[in-house]
Amino acid sequence: MNTIFRKSMLSVAGLAFAGGVFAGPIAAHAATPAVDAKPAAVAVQSAPKPQGDQSHISLNDEQTANVKAIIAATKKAGLPERAAVISIATSLQESKLENLGHLGDMNDHDSLGLFQQRPSSGWGTPEQITNPEYSTTAFLKGLKQVDGWQDMPLTDAAQTVQVSAYPDAYAQWEQQATDLVGQYWNS
Repeated sequence: MNTIFRKSMLSVAGLAFAGGVFAGPIAAHAATPAVDAKPAAVAVQSAPKPQGDQSHISLNDEQTANVKAIIAATKKAGLPERAAVISIATSLQESKLENLGHLGDMNDHDSLGLFQQRPSSGWGTPEQITNPEYSTTAFLKGLKQVDGWQDMPLTDAAQTVQVSAYPDAYAQWEQQATDLVGQYWNS
C-alpha cells in the first residue's frame, strides 16, 4: 500500500510539474518575439547526492570489463553519464557486476545476467540477457520510459525499471557507481 501511495504521489507531482512547464513559462514566451536575443548563462544541475549509507566492493577484471560494457552501451544509446550511474548501481545491487548464469536452487526465479533480468518477464532470451550490451540496452530502454528519471533519486529510477522486492537497496551503490563512471566514461 505504501508503494502504491508513493507512486501515486510521484505521478501527481510529475503531472503538476509537467503542467507548470508546458502551461507556464514556455507558453508565456511563445507569443513574445525574440528581440536582440543574447546568450545567457545556464545553470548545470549536478547529480543528486547519494542517499543513505553507501556500500563498496573491490572489482576484479571481469567486473571492471562489465562496467566498461555498461558505459559503452549507455554511450551507444546516446544517454548521459547519469544513465550509466543508474545502470551500474543497479547491476551492483543485482549481481555485484557479475554476469550470472543460472544458479540452480540459489537462483531467484529465472533471473540472469548483470541486471538479473528474467526471460519469463520479457527481457529477452537467456543468451540475450547474459550479453552485457544487450542487457544494458534493455535496462536503458526501460529507464527511458520513466518520466523524470534524470532528476529522481537513483533508487526510485532503478526500482521503477526493475520492480525489485527490495526497492531501496539500489541507493547504497550510488557513490561507487558515480566514481566508476567518472573513472571510465572518457577512457
